[in-house]
Amino acid sequence: MAKVTMKDVAKRAGVSVATVSNVLNNIDNKSNEVTQKKVLKAVKELNYQMDMTARSLSMGKSNLLGIFLPEVFYLDRPSSVLKDNPFFSEIVSGIEYEARMQGYDVMITCVKSDTHVKDLVNKRMLDGVAILGMHDEEFWEGIKNIPVPIVLIDSYCYDKYGFCNVGTEDEQGAYLATKHLLTLNHTNIAFVTDNSHVSEVNYQRHQGYLRAIKESGLNEEQCPVIEADLNFKGGIMAGHKLLNSYAHITAAFVVADIMALGIIKLMNQIGKSIPKDLSIIGFDDLSVCEYSFPGLTTIRQDIYRKGIEVAKLLINKINGKDGNTGIILPVELILRETTIPLTD
Repeated sequence: MAKVTMKDVAKRAGVSVATVSNVLNNIDNKSNEVTQKKVLKAVKELNYQMDMTARSLSMGKSNLLGIFLPEVFYLDRPSSVLKDNPFFSEIVSGIEYEARMQGYDVMITCVKSDTHVKDLVNKRMLDGVAILGMHDEEFWEGIKNIPVPIVLIDSYCYDKYGFCNVGTEDEQGAYLATKHLLTLNHTNIAFVTDNSHVSEVNYQRHQGYLRAIKESGLNEEQCPVIEADLNFKGGIMAGHKLLNSYAHITAAFVVADIMALGIIKLMNQIGKSIPKDLSIIGFDDLSVCEYSFPGLTTIRQDIYRKGIEVAKLLINKINGKDGNTGIILPVELILRETTIPLTD
């Protein structure tokens, strides 16, 4: 059966092809209500499907947003951040929802270079892109002149390259987390992270941790930095390091909930009690934290709302509303069951 064309719809409705195009592309003041109903009735009867590629070329707009995630590897093979950390799926959900509500579709993929980004923008005719993750200077220099709006997520280099950013009060959140442990009389507090010298976000969280430690007058040597991969398995490895090398530690601030949950699992497996043997506080407030046992005390950033704000900012830029340079969302201490006062 031959494919139904716009010409077929025009013939069925008794109007011109241009009129059909105007109605389907929502071009205002071109067709009256009676004509619109005739066109839409013909579309339904013929089961006409628009050629979105042709529409994008004619309109100069695809209504498609790119969500570019960091490329990760496991055992030297490409992996997926969506699989390893629920943070990414929660933020993508927020972006997708708001984009859909405003008539946009999304394409989600991992990117490995500035050339890869440029190829995707051109090949998919993207109207704008949101980028999450760390990249080198060559990457940022390579994409800063791409002719579509760009919004970064959790970046601390956005201003240098002229981008907008949606972020979180990372330093303040870490300060609140560490301060909470200090008020519970803990003085031997570990900072559990990935490589905080590479991660801009976790560098800021380390600074907040140090600010609270210094304010309390503690010796920083009592409060070690423990590094592992930022995922559930990395949390288990960090737990082993705590047990084997830092027996004096009574509390830990962990830069990501997913790592904190890994530590809790290990402690439970070997018969340790959380929080009796170790108080733990995370960062993110992933949905799963409410249902974990015990429930994880954490610093809440509204991840879903962050995704919504990313989509709003990006679509505003696409539509020529470029007044906002970025958004920093507040944080909140969420008390559950993984922290208790230290007793003698």
